[in-house]
Parts: sequence; structure tokens; C-alpha cells
Amino acid sequence: MFSSSALARPVASSRNVKPGLAARTFAALAVLRSRRQLAALDQHQLDDLGISAKAAQAEANRPIWDVPAHWVK
Repeated sequence: MFSSSALARPVASSRNVKPGLAARTFAALAVLRSRRQLAALDQHQLDDLGISAKAAQAEANRPIWDVPAHWVK
């Protein structure tokens, strides 16, 4: 049987480690997918979210690399 200390591994601080190419690719694809889904919502669904059609369209038209600043820290 293993003790919990034997299984513990040091964890790198997320502030010092940049995501690899695969992680960035998956994140970019997730952004693309969610923006496409946002563009497909009808007015009733946008009203439920409290988002105007104009704001939803503006978000959906943003380029894939244009993400909130806190995502790239």
C-alpha cells in the first residue's frame, strides 16, 4: 500500500508555465465553437442570457485569437 506522501508530486506554478501548443489549440477551438454556438442562438435565447443580438454578433465575429486578457496571462 502507498502512503499519500509517496504519491504526491510537485506541481509547477501555473503562473510560470505557459500552455503548450496542444493546450492552446484546444482552447482556440473551444473559443471558436462557443462563438459559433452564440451566433446560432435566436432572440428568445439571447434574451434569456441578457445579451443583445448586436453584442452577440459582435462577439461571434471576433477573430479566434481575440480572447479576454485574463486568458493569456
